[in-house]
Amino acid sequence: MFLREIRDPPDSIRGLGSRWAGRLTGAGIHTVAELLCYYPRSYEDRSLVVPIAGFRHAPVCTLVRVIRRGSFYMGSKKIAKVYVEDESGRASLLCFNPFKERGLLPGSRHRLWGHFGCHRGEIQSSNFETEALEPSAGGDGGPEPGGRSGQGTGSSGKFGLILPVYRGKGGLKSWNFRLLIRRGLDQYAASLDDELPGSIVQRDGLLPKARALEAIHFPSTMEELERARKTLIYEELFYLEIITVRRALERRSMPRGPASSALEDGPASSAPGAGPESSRAQTADPWSPLQRRLVGRLPFPLTPGQREAAAEINRDMDGPCPMARLLQGDVGSGKTLVSFLAALKAAEKGGQTALMAPTELLARQHAENAARLLEPLGLRPALLAGSIGAAGRKEILRNLAAGETDIIIGTHALFSADVTYRNLRLVIIDEQHRFGVMQRNRIMEKGAAKGPAPVPPDLLMMSATPIPRSLALTVFGDLDVSVIRDMPPGRKPVETHLARGASEGRVYEFVRRELVAGRQAYFVYPLIEAAEDEEKPAADIKDAVSMYRRLSTQIFPEFSAALIHSKVEEEEKQRIMEDFRRGKIRILTATSVVEVGVDVPNANCMVIEHAERFGLSALHQLRGRVGRGGGEAYCFLIYSDSPGLPAVPEGLEFASYSREGAGLTEEGKKRLKIMLENTDGFVIAEEDLKLRGPGLITGVEQSGYLPLGIADPLRDLDELVRARTDALAILDGDPGLLLPDHRRIAEALNRAPPFAEPVM
Repeated sequence: MFLREIRDPPDSIRGLGSRWAGRLTGAGIHTVAELLCYYPRSYEDRSLVVPIAGFRHAPVCTLVRVIRRGSFYMGSKKIAKVYVEDESGRASLLCFNPFKERGLLPGSRHRLWGHFGCHRGEIQSSNFETEALEPSAGGDGGPEPGGRSGQGTGSSGKFGLILPVYRGKGGLKSWNFRLLIRRGLDQYAASLDDELPGSIVQRDGLLPKARALEAIHFPSTMEELERARKTLIYEELFYLEIITVRRALERRSMPRGPASSALEDGPASSAPGAGPESSRAQTADPWSPLQRRLVGRLPFPLTPGQREAAAEINRDMDGPCPMARLLQGDVGSGKTLVSFLAALKAAEKGGQTALMAPTELLARQHAENAARLLEPLGLRPALLAGSIGAAGRKEILRNLAAGETDIIIGTHALFSADVTYRNLRLVIIDEQHRFGVMQRNRIMEKGAAKGPAPVPPDLLMMSATPIPRSLALTVFGDLDVSVIRDMPPGRKPVETHLARGASEGRVYEFVRRELVAGRQAYFVYPLIEAAEDEEKPAADIKDAVSMYRRLSTQIFPEFSAALIHSKVEEEEKQRIMEDFRRGKIRILTATSVVEVGVDVPNANCMVIEHAERFGLSALHQLRGRVGRGGGEAYCFLIYSDSPGLPAVPEGLEFASYSREGAGLTEEGKKRLKIMLENTDGFVIAEEDLKLRGPGLITGVEQSGYLPLGIADPLRDLDELVRARTDALAILDGDPGLLLPDHRRIAEALNRAPPFAEPVM
């Protein structure tokens, strides 16, 4: 039996009544397997002897003899007080819980562990655990699984000298989990089957599954604990990589299907040089005919990173199986242009392209750029968004179904039920982490070739939130990855400063000088209106609506300003953005709605207030909105003041006085310091992964994966790489998992799949 097959409810464990099973259910633990996979967060090594006299340096862990018993009153309640001694001295145990005094009889000997202090000249503790050394001194753990007697919560016997510490959950404490898991292991562990191939277990010195599970909860030595951790971490990562590698191999073995011929009225047939002669020319030229024409029309050269990414995409699109590629690049690295080159390639093959963006603002910008760059080459782009009226939408859908639209750009509307494509052969998903797995699948299904084995279109996912290598191997391990690391020539790093809220006036004066010089500025706030925030009083946090009024009437009354946020009507939002691009609006007050899809080269100041309330990814994206014109650009991260903090001394530069991050949480200090010291989005993504975990920075929570239980892709990168190497070797030589040593892998995947289906 595999561990994940144990779907028995917790009350199947002998001795657990419905009350304890109900408490586990309240903690989100519904099966025995989930209980046994609730791993400790840390351990207490009680094999190290610390006498009573050493209480100031470490928790006491020693053998004691009970000298006598006494009591004292706290109000009207009588509290037992037990005096004990070892060879180094004496101490008293305050038993506020009646269970704790059970069995502590004069003359009895016990193992004692606890945190001690000195009060009125007496060494004492109320936070202690004991275990009787003589059976006659007490019972075996209390009257029920959650009972906490003096003997049942000690450090040896059924638990061992290295005690697990569990995170409290649903009202259950660490010692509750210790007893409940102990009983579950006693009943189920012996019947567990190994899940890893024997050759790998032997090669790496791993433990059998039953022993690894026992040792991760109740290790006999630290060495055994380390072997158990290594075994379970590798096992999780191994099955994750088996799934992703197998999907990649299945995709690469999928035939592309009959070659698409160019539509008779499409740009492939009408474009100069699109005939047979161009195919021969393409052999010596990395570009297709239409791509070559676009590159030749650009007023700037492509960066090496853009050229390499485009070449990789071209090879995929000419390959025998559908493309599935992730294009990564920092803010402003030119990913959209690379995606347009891919759309040209699809058009030359007679196919349509769908480019899906998370917001209408971003979709409109892509549509404008497509009209500017692609229409002169003969392509017919169109925008499909929720704000388009019924008559306009009907015409767009008719053209799309008839093949009279070559590239359709929009939001979620692209996979609506009434949207039909004539020949969708390329799907581009921008800001991929903002879409859930079902949304991605629905747009892909629009282009799947009909037949008994539908062939999906080529897929290009783009991300301006760089994904660390460790996470790319786990979440996107079945995709090919292209990375644009360089930036367009002439672009300078954005100069970043931190400032306390009390010093915002100096920031405003700096921005004023830039506005006078003819530049433009963003002011970004975490809320539309203060009433949205329930954690802090409205007076403690600024919002976009009230600050727009203040900025436009009190601080910068001589400059035109506008307000934009998610509740502004799309037509009004579009008008405001167009006026901002043309310079008619000099100050744009906004929420994080401007995080993506805004490209105004003349805007060189970004002011983010309450910066501690934004994640690193959002801060980096917002900072990327400025510095797009080649000149000097500035980003000011203003963080909240805390009551009682001294004022910032006058005359100090922004960065110098702000490095301390006074008044912030520790995580807030780290985030702002990372932004201050780094402009490389890949470095920032690695740090964000350390601080926040993978789910929030890349949309893993929407990707369809079950979160890892004990493995960490950043911490365990070496194990992850080894697991991927092993998975590749196994599936390359035995894709059906038919060899004797691999059959248990197939059984584990079929009978107890460890993860949900990956992203694509």
